[in-house]
Amino acid sequence: MNETIAYLKQSDIFYQFTATQLELVANLCQEKNFDEGETIFEENSSSKELYVIVQGEVDIIVDPSVVGTQSQEKLTIATLRRGQSFGEVALVDEGLRSATAQARKKNTRLLVLPREKILMLCETYPQLGYRMMYNLAADLAMKIRHTDLKVREKVLYGQIQSQ
Repeated sequence: MNETIAYLKQSDIFYQFTATQLELVANLCQEKNFDEGETIFEENSSSKELYVIVQGEVDIIVDPSVVGTQSQEKLTIATLRRGQSFGEVALVDEGLRSATAQARKKNTRLLVLPREKILMLCETYPQLGYRMMYNLAADLAMKIRHTDLKVREKVLYGQIQSQ
């Protein structure tokens, strides 16, 4: 339990959580291990968990052919490391996964938090819920800005190449 709390403290989505709040969240966590190249979840699969990286790295991969492009090559759009979270959109909606998550290194360890349990905790402890949702929104905003920059670079690079 203390080890799980220490891992949660390293994650941005639990920034400014009290010791009691971290303990409540730690009680929800399950740990899962993945080997290098092992898929954690697939793009377009159902989403009901949030993940926090304890050890190792995770690649976030998109398949351009899903949106009808000619490219058959999958693209790694991000590599996440210890303390980072992913799958957070599952907390907001239960839509399909927007990308595939794959372990990049052997012995990748993740904390898995089920959506229903997190939402119940947030409803029971509104201050905890507010802090978590605020931190998740900040984390998602940072990821969106990063993705936006990548898209702009790709568009600009494409325009330069075609001139």
